[in-house]
Amino acid sequence: MKKNIVFLAIGDLLAIAILTFIGFATHGEADVSFLPRMSAAFFPVLVSWFLLAPWFGLFDEQVISSPKSLWRILPAMLAVAPLAVILRAAILNSAALPIFTLVLGSTNAFGMLIWRAIYLFVIQRNAH
Repeated sequence: MKKNIVFLAIGDLLAIAILTFIGFATHGEADVSFLPRMSAAFFPVLVSWFLLAPWFGLFDEQVISSPKSLWRILPAMLAVAPLAVILRAAILNSAALPIFTLVLGSTNAFGMLIWRAIYLFVIQRNAH
């Protein structure tokens, strides 16, 4: 099962990277010159996710193997988003905007739900 946790963690990292890129692309900021700002958004979300998601059981083998556990992503992201936005604001020496927290949290929760549902489908399919 540890292999599944590693696969899940790598997938979480890739999901956050893809969501960060999509967020910047929707604002027309997808070229290489925006990599420093993308990093300033990506790393705070990544650190916040891996710091807080375990508290919600999102890396517990029994929890992650059940589709009923997908709801846990929502309260986890309610905690992750504000922390990530505060860390980002500290990195950029800027304000932590509540609307950005809402957008970041909701889009990352949606994206993580999609990724985790795909993960469940794959591990359940391989189990049979």
